[in-house]
Amino acid sequence: QLQACGGGLVQAGGSLRLSCAGSGRTFSNYGMGWFRQAPGKERDFVAYITRIGGTTYYTDSVKGRFTISRDNAKNTVYLQMNSLKPEDTAVYYCARTSGSYSVYRRDYEYWGQGTLVTVSS
Repeated sequence: QLQACGGGLVQAGGSLRLSCAGSGRTFSNYGMGWFRQAPGKERDFVAYITRIGGTTYYTDSVKGRFTISRDNAKNTVYLQMNSLKPEDTAVYYCARTSGSYSVYRRDYEYWGQGTLVTVSS
């Protein structure tokens, strides 16, 4: 399973760190991604990190503000979000893939339950 947490209400310009904890001893076998879904919109790609954390990818709108990282010893992936904007308001989901980097939801086999981030102006 994947368990995401760390969401909440924050003012614009603030920061939050999301965590996603996985179970089992195979966490490091998977690339990990973060997606987000704003009200009335589709679930979109936010960030991805490779199995051992050597390479990361971001959607353009969060580059320079968000950082994805992972600690395989703790079976956890993180999303540090700084300089938050109201348009970052969404439910954030972590997901794992046994494939390589992808921005497509269909390429991720397992999803966490989501954590709500609300950024007030």
